[in-house]
This record gives sequence, structure tokens and C-alpha cells, in this order.
Amino acid sequence: MTTISLALDTPELAQAYEHGSDRQFNHGKLLIEALGVRRGQRVLDVGAGTGRLAAHVAEIVGPEGSVVAIDPLPLRVDIARQKTRSNLATAVGRAEDLSAFATGSFDVAYLNSVLHWLNEGQKQRAISEAARVLKPGGKLGFSTGSREKPHQLEPIQRKVLAEIGKEAQGTLPYKLTVDEVRTLLDRAGFIVDSLEIRTFVDHAADVDEILRHSGSSSFGNHLSHLSPEEKREVRDRLARELEARRTPQGIRLERHLIFAIAHTAGN
Repeated sequence: MTTISLALDTPELAQAYEHGSDRQFNHGKLLIEALGVRRGQRVLDVGAGTGRLAAHVAEIVGPEGSVVAIDPLPLRVDIARQKTRSNLATAVGRAEDLSAFATGSFDVAYLNSVLHWLNEGQKQRAISEAARVLKPGGKLGFSTGSREKPHQLEPIQRKVLAEIGKEAQGTLPYKLTVDEVRTLLDRAGFIVDSLEIRTFVDHAADVDEILRHSGSSSFGNHLSHLSPEEKREVRDRLARELEARRTPQGIRLERHLIFAIAHTAGN
């Protein structure tokens, strides 16, 4: 069973994520749009990473509103703190423990590409905690990896790892189906507004760009079970496999995310 470690992050990985997280930032903006975040609201960003999306939301809610951004990785919170806004606060914190926040204290909460790093128990606690800290009628939104439609890199990577006698580990290990998302929300008392799988097309210059993104996004967990020699072998084999997907724009890969929007009972 894959075990995700929060101890593998490094300053280099955190900086690489800050400069290479356009994919997460861009689909995060779509999530914020779907949530209808507006001026004056109090918003909680759970799993904020280096704070790019939180800073964007702080601009939306304006000085009358506020954003609190938490993440379990201190190195990434340090970078988020550099995005100084009078209405943006950052702190180290975990999705499954929002005890620092009072019941009913936020209008909106969101988790952008976070749930697929949490195991089953952590997921349910995270969604239940979100329900607790939201006001009556408050809105929750999240995007998470889809188990029905895996990222196109995943079967290629599994094949390559199998060729050297290894299993795939650390690649969005706790993904959900749409039905499982609905159950998760129902158990926490949410009313589902929309639930869909969205497809995104990415282009990468080469395999090294893909591996850098995977390493920084997974805070060091991607391929962490391999030796340096095995990593080099996987890199070379992946490079050969991925060339078949090269287009004039680069190596083309599709990824699929579940987008969920729900609200608490009340006003």
C-alpha cells in the first residue's frame, strides 16, 4: 500500500512547484469560478500549496473579504507568506483538522487537487470539517483525481515500472470515483450542486519536464521508492515511450479531474 510522506519536501521542490504549478493554478481558477466566489466573502483554502490560488481569491473577495490559506508543508507555506495581502492569512495546517477555526466561520471552502493525497479516513474527516466551519448555506468546492479516467501518464508509467520489477507508488494514490465523491459529500451533510469529470490537455517539452512536475506536485513522493539508478532507468524508458505522444506543441497528455460543488443546509 502506498504511504504518502510529508517529510520528503525540500526547498528546491517547493520552489519548483511555485514556478511550475500553472496546471493546478489554472484549473483552480475554474473551480473558483464554479463556486461563484464574490467580493466580501470569507474563504478558506485547504491545501493551498505556495498560495498562488489563494492570492488570486484574495483579489476577488477584496478588502471587505478575507482568505485563510493552510497547507501541511511548511516550506510551501513560507512561500505563500511572501504573497503579502492585507486580507490573506497563511498557516501550517491539515485538511482533516480544522480545529483552529470556529464553527460556521467561512462562506466558502475549497480544496484544489488535495483529496487524492488523503487516505479514506482523512478524506471523510476533511469533508466533515469543511462542513463544520462553513456557515449555513456555505459552499464547498474541490477538484480531485478521477479513478474512472486515469491520467494518460499512469498506464505508461506502470508499464515502465513493471519492466524493472517495480510497482507504481506516489502518483495520486487515493483517487475517487464520482459515486464515491457523492457518498463522501452526502455523509457530511452536503447538498450536491454539481459533480462532473473535466478533461485537461497538457503539453510538455520532454520527459524531464514531466518528471519535475510530478516530483514537485507530489512533494517528493513520486518515484521515491526507487534508487537513483532505477530512477535513471525509468526516466530513459519513459522518454522512449512518450515520444509516441509528441506533437508540434510537445508531448501531449490528458488528465481528468472530478470537480465537485456543494453547499451546506441553511440559507
